[in-house]
Amino acid sequence: MAISTIQSSFLLITILFLLSPITTHSNSSDDLLSELIHLRSKSPLGLIHLKDPLLQRILSIPSPKPFSSLIFFDARQLHSKPDNSIPSIKYEFSLLSSSFLTNNPQNNTQIFFFIIEFQESKSSFELFDVQSLPHIRLIPIYVTDVKTDCIKMDASGFSMGADSMKEFVEMNSNVNLGPIHAPPVIPKKMMMIIGAGFLIWSPFLVKKFVIGNTLLQNKYIWMVASILVYFFSVSGTMYTIIRKAPLFLIDRNDPGKYHIFYQGSGMQLGAEGFAVGFLYTIVGLLLALMTHILVHLKNRGTQSLLMALGLFVSFWAVKRVIYLNNWKTGYGVHAYWPSGWM
Repeated sequence: MAISTIQSSFLLITILFLLSPITTHSNSSDDLLSELIHLRSKSPLGLIHLKDPLLQRILSIPSPKPFSSLIFFDARQLHSKPDNSIPSIKYEFSLLSSSFLTNNPQNNTQIFFFIIEFQESKSSFELFDVQSLPHIRLIPIYVTDVKTDCIKMDASGFSMGADSMKEFVEMNSNVNLGPIHAPPVIPKKMMMIIGAGFLIWSPFLVKKFVIGNTLLQNKYIWMVASILVYFFSVSGTMYTIIRKAPLFLIDRNDPGKYHIFYQGSGMQLGAEGFAVGFLYTIVGLLLALMTHILVHLKNRGTQSLLMALGLFVSFWAVKRVIYLNNWKTGYGVHAYWPSGWM
């Protein structure tokens, strides 16, 4: 009877000893999760300032981890450089974090958003082999090797801001972040002031409109506006705004030198679009001049001379556009003349 009691006690101690690491890991994971929730609550945007010790604790949790981690690698000493996009991408990252908390006020522990600074955590930069900035890395719930299992966001997606980051996270994890909540372009107070001013001036505006003495009834204003709309449409202005393409690039070897043309089809500068749009606008204006004004000239000699000059300038402008396209893309565009008719 005593031997049976000793065997039972020994078996119980063995089971408790085997289960103790699991209990320890579970308690450690719960403690870390509670700490991250507390750190996140201190930031209005839901961002956690990450350092080497905290990162090592996150990585030490065995797989599957209870949460995913999205890390933005930052370097404050680079923010002052004019051609650096780190501050704007960091803002989009914070927008993604705050939107996730807004969309998930209760169940929001599936993923945490971190910002790690180079001067404070150089070893972490070396651990993830960060060679250039901006850099975003996702730590999924299953990680055995940090360098191979942690997923790096492709740099081509940074141009789309928070939307591309949201797509990156949802595609590589089981977390649904929800829609992005961007702040309004015009604050509510400013909108109220504008609305009040419009209501105050509305009687005077109605009176001027009835008399016909407004800018909206001036034909020259509409002519200039139509030219500007045409210019911005052919210059790719919407592409520049959406992609947040820079107007020009600064030469790294000579900071006082600017490049307004970039050779390569992967990127278009704002100045390139404006240059091509200007050439196309010249062609459009000359065609309008020849078809609506010069056709009414009574002097045939003057009419022919001006039309020939307009065609020559138009031909020159189109030729410059083709030259720029060939230089930028490396693909030749040439005129085709048929050798005969079937």
